[in-house]
Amino acid sequence: MSISVFDLFKIGIGPSSSHTVGPMRAAHDFVEELRDRDLLERVARVEVQLYGSLSATGIGHGTDRAVIMGLMGERPDSIDPAIITPCIEELLEAQTLMLDGRLGVAFVWARDMQLFEENLPHHPNALRLIAHGYNDELHRNTYYSVGGGFVIDDEQAQAGDFDTDGTTLPYDFDSAEELLALCRMHDLRISELMMENEKAWRNETEIRRELWRVWEAMRACVDHGLEQEGVLPGGLNVKRRAKQLYQRLQAVEESPSLISSTFSAMDWVNVYALAVNEENAAGGRMVTAPTNGAAGIIPAVLHYYMKFQPGACERDLVDFLLAAAAVGILCKKNASISGAEVGCQGEVGSACAMAAAGLAEVMGGTPGQVENAAEIGLEHNLGLTCDPVGGLVQVPCIERNAIASVKAINAAQMALRGDGEHFISLDKVIRTMRDTGRDMQDKYKETSRGGLAVNTIEC
Repeated sequence: MSISVFDLFKIGIGPSSSHTVGPMRAAHDFVEELRDRDLLERVARVEVQLYGSLSATGIGHGTDRAVIMGLMGERPDSIDPAIITPCIEELLEAQTLMLDGRLGVAFVWARDMQLFEENLPHHPNALRLIAHGYNDELHRNTYYSVGGGFVIDDEQAQAGDFDTDGTTLPYDFDSAEELLALCRMHDLRISELMMENEKAWRNETEIRRELWRVWEAMRACVDHGLEQEGVLPGGLNVKRRAKQLYQRLQAVEESPSLISSTFSAMDWVNVYALAVNEENAAGGRMVTAPTNGAAGIIPAVLHYYMKFQPGACERDLVDFLLAAAAVGILCKKNASISGAEVGCQGEVGSACAMAAAGLAEVMGGTPGQVENAAEIGLEHNLGLTCDPVGGLVQVPCIERNAIASVKAINAAQMALRGDGEHFISLDKVIRTMRDTGRDMQDKYKETSRGGLAVNTIEC
C-alpha cells in the first residue's frame, strides 16, 4: 500500500472525515461513474442508503447532507461550507436534486434518504447509491468510507483491495522496524526518507508548496475558530470556548502563579486545539489530520512549535508533517484510523502519536527517538472509545483533542530525554490498537450506543 502525506492531510470540511468527507467523495465518484457510462442524462431519481455507523451517527455527522452535496458535484476540498444549508433547504422545498449541479432529478427526502442499522460485510461505514431511470435502474454502487476520508467501492472491497495506489516507492516500509532499518542503512532522518518517497508522486518544490498550503489551511482554521462565539449546531447547546480563552490569554500579564507562568504554553496548545475542533464541529473548513475527529492535535502542536521555538521556519513545518505522516502511514497500514473500526484510539491515538513524532523530529530527535515519541503518544491512548454524545463530534471530542495535544508534547519531551531505546516498540503498540479495536464492542465504536453517549444526564 502506497500512502502519500497528502492522503493523510487533506483540506476538507467538518465534522467527520469518515462520515462527511468520505461520503461526499463517494457521491462525487458516483456521478463520475454515471458520466463515464453515458448514463448521467438518463437519470430520473437517485436513492441513497446509509448503513451501519453512517446510519447510526450519520445525521449528527452530516452524512446525509454530504452525500447530497457530492451528488451535486461538490468536493470536500473545494466546497464552500456556507452553501450547504441553502442548497439542502432548496432541495427539501422543491424535492429536486441538481445532479452534477445542473440536472434536476426527483429526490423526496423521506423516500430516497434511507437509514439501515445493519453493517455491510467489509466495513461499518457503508453507503449505497442507486440511479434510477424513468422505467429501470441504471446503475448502483456501494462505497466504504474506511477512515480519514479514504473511500473504496464494492469491487475493491470484495477483492480485498484496500490499496488504492500501487505507486512504487524508493523506501517502502510496512513497519516501524523497517522504517528505522532504512534510516540506518541510508543515513536518513525520517523526514528525509519520507521526502524521497513523496518524490514518487511530485517534485520537491511541489511537495513543499502543497505542505505549506496545508499549513495555511490549518492556520486559517485556528484563526477563524478564535474569532467565533456562540453555540455549536446540533442541539446539545455546547458553547464555543476558544475565543474567550484566547482573549484571556492575550490579557494575561506576568504572574507568580505556578499555573499561569509555568504552563502558559500549554494554555496556548489547548486553545489552538479547541479552535480547530469547534470549527470542525460547526462544519467549517479544516484539514483532516489524519481524521476530522482528531483534526485539532497536529495543528495545535505545530502551532506550539512555530510560536515558541526560536527560528522556526518553513523547513521545520515540512519536516514535522513528513515525520508525522510516517507514523500515520504505519497506523493505517497495520491497524486503522477509523473510529468506527477501532474506536477513538484509532483517531485521537494516531494523531497524538503523529504529532509527538513530528515534534521530536523538528527538535532534532534521532529516528529512534521519533519512533519512541510516537510509541508513547499512542500507548497512552490505547482502549480509547468513540462514544460521541448525540452522534455529534463535540462531547467529548473537542476537549479530547486538547488533552491529546498536550500529551503529544509530553511524549516528545520524554523521548528526547532518552536515547531511543525503550521496552515496547511502536509496532507492538499499533498491533495492540488493532487487536483492542477488534475486541471492542460495536457500541463503543462511533455508534453513540454506549459510553458517554448513553450516560449523559439530561436536565
